[in-house]
Amino acid sequence: MPSDVSQVPAEQQHLLSHWDSLDEQARTQLSSQIENIDFELMSQLFSGKEKATDWAELASRAEPPAAFRLNSDNNRFSVEQAIAAGEEALEAGQLGAIVVAGGQGSRLGFEHPKGMYEIGPISNRTLFQFHIEQIQAIARRYSVSIPLYLMTSPATHQETVDFLQANNRFGLPEADLHIFCQGTMPAVDAKSGKLLLQEPNKIFESPNGHGGTLAALVDNGCLDDMKSRGITELFYFQVDNPIVEICQPELLGYHLLSQSEMTTQVVGKEDPMEKVGNIVAIDGKMTVIEYSDLPADQADRRDADNNPVFWAGNLAVHVFSTEFLRRASVDASALPFHRAHKKVAFVDETGNTVSPNEPNAIKFEKFIFDLMPAAKNPIAVEADASLVFAPLKNASGAPKDTPESTRAAISAKHRKMLEEAGATVKSDVQVEISPLFALDATELKEKITDSLFVSNDHYFEG
Repeated sequence: MPSDVSQVPAEQQHLLSHWDSLDEQARTQLSSQIENIDFELMSQLFSGKEKATDWAELASRAEPPAAFRLNSDNNRFSVEQAIAAGEEALEAGQLGAIVVAGGQGSRLGFEHPKGMYEIGPISNRTLFQFHIEQIQAIARRYSVSIPLYLMTSPATHQETVDFLQANNRFGLPEADLHIFCQGTMPAVDAKSGKLLLQEPNKIFESPNGHGGTLAALVDNGCLDDMKSRGITELFYFQVDNPIVEICQPELLGYHLLSQSEMTTQVVGKEDPMEKVGNIVAIDGKMTVIEYSDLPADQADRRDADNNPVFWAGNLAVHVFSTEFLRRASVDASALPFHRAHKKVAFVDETGNTVSPNEPNAIKFEKFIFDLMPAAKNPIAVEADASLVFAPLKNASGAPKDTPESTRAAISAKHRKMLEEAGATVKSDVQVEISPLFALDATELKEKITDSLFVSNDHYFEG
């Protein structure tokens, strides 16, 4: 056997159970995987040497995060100051954007990259088109280039590349689109710690979580590309949210004026036990307590000033200092692994495929929000959910985050833009506005007459 295969630890020798029956190509594939696995790390992760987190104790010490609230007179900087600072950075070409787009639309009954899902209520524009058109419109407004770093997964990478190529990147210059693939991690049997074989010549691996963004940016030269372009701040968002306001000047401005290395957009929670990550401060450091880890007896707790402690819901929208990302990329402790108990089908040592009925494996993932405690001056910025957050996650018929609810949110947001621009819109009319036609109500007002009456479904196309 080649030396890399012969170095497989004794407890993982089952990976070679089918070696003698494999052809040369299959052996090469398996050898390549084995060569890239850190068996010592996998052993440490399984053994749970990392200290278990006492969420109840942490929640009891949590305080509200440093934040800029909507319509508050107590914010350190005004909306006008923030917008001015954000626009200055945009005009200087200091912004890049990154979209996490590794997921498939399986929960939607759509077995393709989720970014390819057609969500435009009238236009049928895909999620990818929504985001790319917005980036183009912002770049045009400020006469700059805004590169988009698009992170896929092994399951979505090639189809994403082919789709965007076939659609000419929806007009985004080739030099401004960087498509790269996130890393993967093996899963282990929950009882034995043995790695699982997906096929006789293939070890089961799954994406390493959105926290894998950091390593992928380094491995694919993206951070170096940002440095060469003079990009100092990176706007992070997820592909399934078509109404996200990319590189929003106000959000950027609060980030810059606060000298924050990591800023998180949040919404005020409607219910203490709402299923959303909670942004809090613990011992002076901003962090996230997931809804599943928040003890019910703590959820409605208030601080000394009678303010809710767990009010800030995480939207997975961040602004990062690129210098902070570069520094964090060489700090192994910046992003710890999390364990998830999942069902994973596998090939056993006899060659039979086993499809478990119950969770049988542990997957290891990293979360991007775990960078918060390492960042200097992290802040949260509250937004109106109806204007920035309408994720597409579930198939029709689910209670929320369905194609119907997302399309309704797009139409409602664009209806509000028209009304703020002076138009009258019938209540039962669907509207959709391409950002290439108008990014906001101010720009829209310049393109319509005050007497515009929209009585039929209408798409304002750029």
